[in-house]
Amino acid sequence: MIRLRSAWLAAAFLFASAYGIVHAAPAAAQQPKFAVVDLQKALTEIEEGKKAKGQLKTLFDQRQKTLDKQQEDLRVLKEGIEKQRDVLSQEVYGKKVQELQKALAELQTTYMEFQRELAAKEADLTRPILERLQRIVHQIGQKDGYVFIFEKSEAGVVYTSSYDMTNLVIQRYNAGDGAGAAPAAAPAAAKPKAK
Repeated sequence: MIRLRSAWLAAAFLFASAYGIVHAAPAAAQQPKFAVVDLQKALTEIEEGKKAKGQLKTLFDQRQKTLDKQQEDLRVLKEGIEKQRDVLSQEVYGKKVQELQKALAELQTTYMEFQRELAAKEADLTRPILERLQRIVHQIGQKDGYVFIFEKSEAGVVYTSSYDMTNLVIQRYNAGDGAGAAPAAAPAAAKPKAK
């Protein structure tokens, strides 16, 4: 994965260098502009992102209570079986162990269902916000003449002396920019992982 990122970054910089050479003829001093943006940071700092995070936390807390109850029931069942182990017949003990295994399987199934539900809810809540953030980045890139704008966490940027426009994107989002439809010629942007 790291090799792919390194190869991708190397290719991007080679392309940028070639782009700069081809387009530098009129103004030799003009350098291609690069920037980074941290869409995850923006998502957590804007009001709509905070609201989405709050909704996810509420849902998570509800689901966690259900899981905690199932775990407690499982613990009580296990302790009951262990206490009665010496007085139960092999047949009854075997049935109790099967009951315990079934309860454990149900807990695992519930946990996986909750994980999928939370992931889907997070995607539903954050998708429109991230799309709007990407429109703002696109607008800034076009207006200010950036050749590349890298998503800080997705592109694997470890160091940059390039301009970090995250705070500008947050300000523009909060000011209402990017609320319209996506530009027709917008390039596909890397989708950040929702956290």
